[in-house]
Amino acid sequence: MKLEPLVKEHTYHIYNRGINGETIFKTEENKQYFLRLIDKYLSDKATFYAYCLMDNHFHFLLVVNSDGDIVTQALSNLFNAYAKAFNKATGRTGSLFEKHFKRIRIDDEIYLRQLIVYIHLNPKHHFDMDFTSFKYSSYNTVLSDKETKLNRDEVLELFGDRENFKFVHQQKNDLLEEKFMLE
Repeated sequence: MKLEPLVKEHTYHIYNRGINGETIFKTEENKQYFLRLIDKYLSDKATFYAYCLMDNHFHFLLVVNSDGDIVTQALSNLFNAYAKAFNKATGRTGSLFEKHFKRIRIDDEIYLRQLIVYIHLNPKHHFDMDFTSFKYSSYNTVLSDKETKLNRDEVLELFGDRENFKFVHQQKNDLLEEKFMLE
């Protein structure tokens, strides 16, 4: 399978899951460590719009700021560093992630907005959790005034302002709740 190369100045949805759907984040410390590795390996190579770390998978929405091969290698280094630490801590061996991380190039602003909401609503969609209090997504980072490397201003600009950002997320959340009630 030929994977699409990452291209500088383009936006991508990057995601992967544990091999065979296995858990890749067993503890909060695992997720915190993964976020530190993101900062270590990608902070100068990519700009993040959104992220979400679930127990068995993750999503990133980012803009590639460096040569695509450099960012691909940085992502590989991130995943390898995390897998080695996770395996050592849990006494497991072998691959942690599915073979290659998936990537979808985003060229449409409407889809970009929908994807941000989709990523933030992952806790609701997968575990019927309150996405507004989920600690390992960028939803609250976007709404916060705290310093961040996330491109908060551009994300909010995509939605018009903070209030519309919250409104769109809540509207999609309400649709999900309605779907769960019907099932």
